[in-house]
Amino acid sequence: MPAVSVKDLTTDLLIRYGFQILGALVILGVGLLLARWVGNLMGQWLERRNLEPPVRSLMVRTVRVVVLIFTLVVALDKFGFQVAPLVAGIGVAGLGLGIALQGVLGNVVAGLSIILTKPFRVGEWISIVGVYGQVSGIELFSTTLLHPDQSRVVIPNRKIVGEILHNYGTVRQLDLTVGVGYGTDLPKALAAARETLLANPRVLKTPAPVVGIASLGDSAITLTLGPWVAVPDYAPAQGEIYEAVVERFRAAGIEIPFPVVERFRAAGIEIPFPRREVRLIEAA
Repeated sequence: MPAVSVKDLTTDLLIRYGFQILGALVILGVGLLLARWVGNLMGQWLERRNLEPPVRSLMVRTVRVVVLIFTLVVALDKFGFQVAPLVAGIGVAGLGLGIALQGVLGNVVAGLSIILTKPFRVGEWISIVGVYGQVSGIELFSTTLLHPDQSRVVIPNRKIVGEILHNYGTVRQLDLTVGVGYGTDLPKALAAARETLLANPRVLKTPAPVVGIASLGDSAITLTLGPWVAVPDYAPAQGEIYEAVVERFRAAGIEIPFPVVERFRAAGIEIPFPRREVRLIEAA
C-alpha cells in the first residue's frame, strides 16, 4: 500500500471538506451579525413600548440566543453533523448540568420572578436581607444596590425572593429635629420651619412636608421636620435644611437653647455625681 504524505492528506481533506467548513463559518458569521441586528431592533421596539429595563434586557437576550442556536444548528448541518442525536445529547448533558448548578439556576428562576412580578424597579430605594440602597440593576443572576457612599451591594436573586422587602420607592422622607426654647412663639417657629423647607429646591411640594412638635425635653421643645425628597437628594438635603433652619431661626429671633447641663457649667453651677453608701465588711 503506497504511503500517503501529509501534504496529500491535507489537500484531500481540503478538497473534500473545505467548502463545507467555509460554508459553516460563513453561516456562523452571518448568524452573529443577524443576532446582534435583531437584538438591537427588538430593543428599540421594546423601548418605545415603555417596558422596564430588566424586561427589555431579558427579551433582547432571549431573541439573540434563539437566533444563535438556530444558526449553530444550520452550521452543524451544513458541516455534515447529524442534528437529531446532537440535540438528544445536549438534552442529557443539560439535565446533568442543571442538577450540578442548582444554586445558579435558582438565581435565574428568582431573577425571572423579580423581573415579571416587579416588586421593585430600577431607581427605587429598597431595604432587604439586612442591606439597603438604590436599585441600580436587575439581572437574571443578581440585583445590584447603590449605597449613598457610591459602594455597590450585589445580592443573589434567590436571597431576595421570599424575604420581607421594604420598598421606599423613588422618594424618601427625612426625619429631622430641632429644639426651641419654652418661651418661643410656637406658631411662629412652626411657620418659619415650614417656609424654610418649602424654599429648598430639593424638597418636594407633594406630598407636603410634615412639621410639628415631636416631644417636650428637659431644656427645649423638640420640633420634627419631615420633608420628602428624591432618593438622590436624601443625603445632601439634610445638611442644607439644618443650615437654613438655623439661619432662619436666628434671623427671626427664635432661640435654639443649649442643653441645661451646658448652661449650668457655664454658670459655674455644680451638678453632683450620684453617690452611694458602700460598706466594707471584713471576713472573720
